[in-house]
Amino acid sequence: MLLGALISALNGALTKILSEDMSALEIVFFRNLIGVVIILYALKHTAPKLTGGKLHLLIIRGVFGFLAMILFFYTITVIPLGEAITLNKTSPLFGTVLAFYLLKEHLDIKTVVALLIGFLGIVLITKPFGFMISYEHFLGILGGFFAAAAYTTIKKIKDMYDARVIVLSFVGIGTVLPAMLFSLAPYVDAPDSLQFLFQEFTMPNSVYLWSMIGFMALISTLSQWLLTKAYSASKIAIIGVISYTNIPFAIGFGWMLGDKFPDALTFTGIALIVLGGILVSKAKKQ
Repeated sequence: MLLGALISALNGALTKILSEDMSALEIVFFRNLIGVVIILYALKHTAPKLTGGKLHLLIIRGVFGFLAMILFFYTITVIPLGEAITLNKTSPLFGTVLAFYLLKEHLDIKTVVALLIGFLGIVLITKPFGFMISYEHFLGILGGFFAAAAYTTIKKIKDMYDARVIVLSFVGIGTVLPAMLFSLAPYVDAPDSLQFLFQEFTMPNSVYLWSMIGFMALISTLSQWLLTKAYSASKIAIIGVISYTNIPFAIGFGWMLGDKFPDALTFTGIALIVLGGILVSKAKKQ
């Protein structure tokens, strides 16, 4: 999960850079298209051993994953990277609630406190005091919910499908749905609030863009595999807290891209995130 969080933060930085030349929907399409090729090659090299049996859950996981990704990528293009990453990190909170109701996972007071400590760390990092939630920020939170729904679905099918097959459902549907939206774009007069879903397709025309797309697709697919393995191996509440580490990673990448270096409040927030992870791990052992 820690490695997946690092790669996820790097992916966010690359998305921010690519958004100067491409729409969020195009980034999602190419990222997933190359991911399909990578996963199919991996499956051809070593066939999956698990037999499956819940195709509808596999498809639902893919749809939730696509919705989470397009909303996340879109918010990256319209608001600062740190804010977009933070809003996406509401997913562990949603995930804990979903796991409690849908998977009947135990949720004690210590785990709740640990999650709240992690969330407080996020607040200190982003410092949203006096912050008014705009439409773009609402979409970021909604993306966090769909990400949680996707991860919760993984828990339902982890013993039925190989992790690569689960990722394939995500990147496959994440390729087909954008292609359908591109096809519909010339015929749909979408309102401004939904315009990002109906963008006309434009083929990248430079070696630089193709190399960036290829690199992003490669590390994104690796990140999805790592996240899938992580959520398959432990409780969502535990993995969710550890996933908060991609916020300090994102701050680091943002600093390298020209963002202001973190202040004392930010470092305090990072410390609280780490503390939350330690506390929730202890709660699990008990």
